[in-house]
Amino acid sequence: MAKLKKFGIVLASSALSFGMFSSIASASPNEEGQQERIQIQVASTENVFTKNDLIKKFHELFPKKFDFLTSSDFYMGGAHIYPDDNTVRYDLSFNKTIDGKRVYGSVGFVGEKLEIEQFYYQPALEKDSLFPAKVSKEAAKKIAVDFVGQFLNGEEYELEPNYYNYYPQQILTEPIRYSFSFARTENKVSIADQRIEVTVLGNGEIVNFYKNPIKSEKATFDDAKQIIDQQKILEKVKENLSASLQYQLNNDYQTGERNVQLIYQPTMKWQGVHASTGKWLTSNGYVEEVPKTTKIEKLAANPLPPKQKGITVESAKKIAEQFLNLKSDKVKLTISSLDEIENYNGQPVISVQYMYNYANGGTGGSIEINKNTGEIIQYYDVKSHLLEQIGEKQKTEKPISKEAALAQAVKYLKEWAPSYLHNYAMPVDEPFFEKGMSNYYFNFPRVVNGIVVQGDQIGVQIAADGSLGSLNISFQEVENWPAIDKVISAEDAKAKLKEALSLKLNYLKQGIDVDNHHYDLVYSPTFNEDPMSYLDAQTGEWKSIYGANNTTVISHPWAEEELNYLISAKILDIKNKKDFNADASITKGEALKVVMNSISYFYSGGYYGNRENMPQTFDNIDPKHPLYQSIERAVEMGVIKPAKSFDMDAKVTREELAAWYIRVLGLEQAGKHSDIYKLNFADANKVNKEYAGYVALASSLGLLETDQDKFNPEQEVTYAELAASTIRLAHEMSEKRNGLYY
Repeated sequence: MAKLKKFGIVLASSALSFGMFSSIASASPNEEGQQERIQIQVASTENVFTKNDLIKKFHELFPKKFDFLTSSDFYMGGAHIYPDDNTVRYDLSFNKTIDGKRVYGSVGFVGEKLEIEQFYYQPALEKDSLFPAKVSKEAAKKIAVDFVGQFLNGEEYELEPNYYNYYPQQILTEPIRYSFSFARTENKVSIADQRIEVTVLGNGEIVNFYKNPIKSEKATFDDAKQIIDQQKILEKVKENLSASLQYQLNNDYQTGERNVQLIYQPTMKWQGVHASTGKWLTSNGYVEEVPKTTKIEKLAANPLPPKQKGITVESAKKIAEQFLNLKSDKVKLTISSLDEIENYNGQPVISVQYMYNYANGGTGGSIEINKNTGEIIQYYDVKSHLLEQIGEKQKTEKPISKEAALAQAVKYLKEWAPSYLHNYAMPVDEPFFEKGMSNYYFNFPRVVNGIVVQGDQIGVQIAADGSLGSLNISFQEVENWPAIDKVISAEDAKAKLKEALSLKLNYLKQGIDVDNHHYDLVYSPTFNEDPMSYLDAQTGEWKSIYGANNTTVISHPWAEEELNYLISAKILDIKNKKDFNADASITKGEALKVVMNSISYFYSGGYYGNRENMPQTFDNIDPKHPLYQSIERAVEMGVIKPAKSFDMDAKVTREELAAWYIRVLGLEQAGKHSDIYKLNFADANKVNKEYAGYVALASSLGLLETDQDKFNPEQEVTYAELAASTIRLAHEMSEKRNGLYY
């Protein structure tokens, strides 16, 4: 192992930082219970690699692929390690503009042999990568398999189903992406934490690669021949299976809409069963008896009074100064700004930006204070790390116990956010303990009508010395909670869970102890062979969180492929495929929605500002109207013109659609000069003069096709025609621009 010297820590986050040290922010567990990996910069190593060394290695990995890049197009980052892995890593990035189009990417190398660990590439957008893609999924799979084969070093990997290959909304100007996941195997059994991920664009280019981690020479594995028959374990799991009724909050991140549904989840305080001993795997290790479920215990039986009854910006500053205060003559706290906003969950808050300034620079972040209660609802501690860096705080050798940490978490909640506590319960799951940093992460679930709410919880991080590491309250106002008496019975749900249950044998490590190199053989439960599935408590049907099973198939003689892609990409919303007529005329409102969804992502819905101040162009389309975002985006892009009202139920004609398309392409100035165009259609005299320029351009660009030398300008546009023409529009946009138009 190379000798090295550490001198600082870097973590990508929203926190502000400058100078010699960086802040640690947003380091909270993700959905899988893993923490963001913190990069520790390395000042010196035994092996010194130059930028040219990394460039040479890069070209060896991609022969002739990137010959258009010169040395000046590359940038070398600093060498770094991770707290749980002392292997030195090196980063190389590149950036170049070619024919007005920007290409960029990065590659990460690891170890003394400079093995590739990760690769990212953003090429210039090409028509061949858009729908319909030049390369099929099967062809892309072969490309991925061949590419991965270069980096296996004698190790065995197998291609696995990728349940996360999902895009909530795929606009037409975004390239098709095929994602593939490979698991390393030992004794023909997959290893849970050793994977390779690859993404192939629709034109066949590799644009993402990640291999994690490099092979550990110290790793040992359970004997795959000494295991209990899977059927016996399956029966054991079924005998101990029960169903838990829960609320699930669903958020549409494009529209800002949220809804609540009732689901059944398996009641489990375990992650699997040891394949050799039959013991239950829990967050605290293996146990003989199946762990009992935790009884729900409210944090507060009755509502507690808020910390304050309404605060001003000035009082928010005082709260922040009290909360962020630290005792050090070397550090000065500065409140940089205070903003009154509505946060992601629709709560009125005062966002406080702050900095800790010291001799070599400064580091800081932000906290959110509820404007109505004066309570802290978003916070991440940066001062503890800062004090350690300047030598005013020693690292705690022995962290406090789990029980003491939980008591501290409750104490902080009662002190800083009392009015929320009657909505939440004590943790029902074991806390996540991050051994490297000695942090405990607790989740306090929201409880409504006596059952847990998924997607709404209080997250608290407690540091090794008992100090508050982070606080995140995700409380969401919900007007109507579905009645819990209109669901299938727990027994029926249990039967459906048993029917859908299967076990997957895999190697995994117990806990996250960096000194543990042994992999246990564990049977892990899956339902419906999909880790993202859930049981709808009202219908008794299995569904996917990502809606993967809600596919709709439309038949059509010439636009079938286009229609079905728009449906799968969530651009075209079809409620009932049996009643859908692709040759029916489409209204202006629906047509605009399809066009805007084809070329633009929507992230509004009041998340980034005050919903009361949202613009309204037409009297009959207010912010609550289902077409509001599409209509306002069309106005913003100049696709339609402001007026007193918008007739969304009127049918859109071909000449009107031509005008929309030309405006989307930014050719409004050319299109509106109708006198300079001569139309050669047999029905040219039927084109309204105001649309002549748009029709001429749309036809010459191939966006709207003619029929027997007729343009049919006043003919109503059908769903099929709109689907085919919007895809042509996206291709034309790719020729004109590098990147997405949204």
